[in-house]
Amino acid sequence: MAASKATEAMIGTLIEKVFSALLTQAQYALDFKDQLEAMKTKLELMTAFISCTDKQKTRGEFMQKILPNLRKIIYEADDIMTDCQIRDEYRKDGFCHRFSLRDLFFIYQTGKDLKHINSRIEKMESSLGVYGRAEQPIIQQGPNNSSYQIFKYSPEDQEPSEIIGLEKDLEKIKGWILSSNEKLQQIGIVGMGGLGKTTIAQKIFNDREMVAYFEKRLWVPVSQNFSEERVMRAMLKQLGEDESGIEESHLLHKIQQRLSDKTCLIVMDDVWRMNLDWWKNLYPTEKRCFVIITSRNETVVNSMGVDESRIHRPKILNEEESWSLLCKHAFLTSKGKCPNKEFEKKGIEILKKCGGLPLAIKTIGGLLAPKVHSLSEWNKINDDFHVYLTTEKENNSVVASLRLSYDELPTHLKQCLLCFSVYPDDFEISGEQMVHWWVGEGLIRGRDNRTATELGFDYLSELVSRCLVEVVHRRGYDGRVYSCKMHDLVRDMTIQIAKDEAFCSFDEQGRQKLTQDSRWFGFNSDMDPKSLKKSSRLRALILQSSTPVSLWNVKSFMSLRVLDFSYCKLDQINVEDLLDKISSLKRLACLNLSGVAGNIELPSSIQKLRNLQILVLRRCTKLHPSITSLKKLIILDLGSCPLQYLPRGLEKLIYLQELSGFRVASQSNTQGCRLNALLGLKQLRVLRMSINNESEISEDEWNVLSQLEKLKVLAIDAEDCKEKHVSQMLDRLLPPPSLQELYLRRYRHEILPKWINLKHLSSLQYLCLEDGDISNFEISSESDQDSNGTTWVLEGLCLKFMPNLILDWNVLLKDMPILRYAEVSRCFNLKNSPFPLDKPAVWKKNQD
Repeated sequence: MAASKATEAMIGTLIEKVFSALLTQAQYALDFKDQLEAMKTKLELMTAFISCTDKQKTRGEFMQKILPNLRKIIYEADDIMTDCQIRDEYRKDGFCHRFSLRDLFFIYQTGKDLKHINSRIEKMESSLGVYGRAEQPIIQQGPNNSSYQIFKYSPEDQEPSEIIGLEKDLEKIKGWILSSNEKLQQIGIVGMGGLGKTTIAQKIFNDREMVAYFEKRLWVPVSQNFSEERVMRAMLKQLGEDESGIEESHLLHKIQQRLSDKTCLIVMDDVWRMNLDWWKNLYPTEKRCFVIITSRNETVVNSMGVDESRIHRPKILNEEESWSLLCKHAFLTSKGKCPNKEFEKKGIEILKKCGGLPLAIKTIGGLLAPKVHSLSEWNKINDDFHVYLTTEKENNSVVASLRLSYDELPTHLKQCLLCFSVYPDDFEISGEQMVHWWVGEGLIRGRDNRTATELGFDYLSELVSRCLVEVVHRRGYDGRVYSCKMHDLVRDMTIQIAKDEAFCSFDEQGRQKLTQDSRWFGFNSDMDPKSLKKSSRLRALILQSSTPVSLWNVKSFMSLRVLDFSYCKLDQINVEDLLDKISSLKRLACLNLSGVAGNIELPSSIQKLRNLQILVLRRCTKLHPSITSLKKLIILDLGSCPLQYLPRGLEKLIYLQELSGFRVASQSNTQGCRLNALLGLKQLRVLRMSINNESEISEDEWNVLSQLEKLKVLAIDAEDCKEKHVSQMLDRLLPPPSLQELYLRRYRHEILPKWINLKHLSSLQYLCLEDGDISNFEISSESDQDSNGTTWVLEGLCLKFMPNLILDWNVLLKDMPILRYAEVSRCFNLKNSPFPLDKPAVWKKNQD
């Protein structure tokens, strides 16, 4: 039951929120301590029951009736918790007195609502308890009470007859095998479900040259229910051993004994997870052994020891290959030849919906095969494509295959993946904006020393690693996802689950529609703006259209947490009126106005958004000082705003983790924020700042950055200023002690600021120098008297539009021994360059 897993994640988030309030003794937690503790206990019991029930498939129908009500309760409880937090913020600022009539009424009403919620959970628990006693779990065991099962499967049982589009894949992997001199060589084949990983491995396994090359070949189907004992018994069975009488503790030794003097090829098919300690001891290395691992999870393959250069990622089929494969399966009677142009035209139309996925093409070909004499039947399958391939019918191999990947996800990733369902087919999604959504809605919370945003990018990378999300653009040095998209059929799967979960509603063609119970909505140009009037329960609204919003009753979105205008261009609206309406959304946590065209002056009413955590602006010309009242802000992005200065009082934003667009003001500017305001931002991890001719940094501000102990990323834009005092100001700064990434742009001086050296930047991992007049970059550790013989730990380097820079590439590599990635563009004085200097180049270690 995938649906219950996402609900379990929702409960977990709410429990964490309640626990945090009780632990920190927030004022509202003290006001409602008994009710909150009771809620926490009941929700923990509910989570345990759902987790147990998830393993009992026979309980699915019952849980499907319970879960919608439970989700409603969770949302209501979250709204109450948010309102309590907002009330506490007003109290701290003196706007809400403890014994005022309004406060007393709030305490009375909130206490009543919490009691009602606990009462509803209690009734639900009673129903679950009765059901639990009525139906006990059925446990099936194998011989001798063991839980393993021996598969008598071999790849010959499912010999793939077609290798359409896979010829180059086979040639590449065979080349790796035949050219290797290593005793143990591991190869990974990684990709989404239905892409042909097993087909490729089968073809390699049964290849005549491979059969002659290896003395032993073992095919081991691993699957989701991995167990070392089951795998080892399957291997021994293929080696001709009677494994039934061998104790588990002797299995590994027996395998090693049988393979010790043999060259062998072993295919570990469909690996989802692995016990690494067991894995490292599995294979003998006396003679050559090749292991091919197929998996949907790149992280698993990496952890098993497969080198990045030996991971093969099959591509989706192109149009020609897709058509050949469809013909092979649909036109069996005519030996793969299409009878006429009308069928070809309709077949190509159907293929577009398969997205080049071999499993989908073969499945749809099988459905079309009995109907090759009826064009109307082909039209029907085309019209009802989503019904045929994405609804959960018996033997529906496409949806079953893709659903396995979702079921295998950790609980915390399930809701994150379902958010992709609101975007149209083939839509390019910003990685940063997706992470902001997750953080704003509370799907991710920071833990230990990691911020919620940092964890969000980790989560996105994990979805990519599991082949559920495709990368469009990523940062070269560390792989951070800039933009991504989702394969159409994976999106269809998320649509079905999001629909079951009641996060969203969709029609039979997979187009989103708005209902009263919708929680997420992606609005596009095909939709009627008036339909948004019935959306009081929406929690996330993603604008993908430039339709004027003046008709929208924004004030009705009282449960809204995320409002994102970044994917549209709104140039025919009254910005002032829009902002006034947005200011009434007291529970809003993430606001992205980057798609609003025209100049924006942020009004004083913005201070009403006391729950706001993320604010992104692009064309804001003036910030009202009341923005410093938004004390829950963790991200303030003003990077593209033509602001002259930021208002004073920024130090009040004590939870701020990312600040973009900070401008260093002059001392004479009585309204502008000075550099020393950053001293109050102890949680700051990312700072993007600008300095210009009018900026001033006083002597007592020189060490401000050095006191930001958690700052990891610093970007400085010198705005093409050539005046000497600009370089002098930067020279005097002391950098943060834990800096990992440094960006310096538009710096019009020959020598870098003095602190850009090994002594001060011993933890620096990435350096970007872009569009500057720097001629001398002193990188040698020998020039730093206090370096104690240490070297740079830089892993990534970017040098762009630096025509005056004089640098020797060989010296650079010597002084940066662990450098593994570099981007170079228009650096014409670079000596001993391994790449041409007349065009942008990317260098990767061991690939130059």
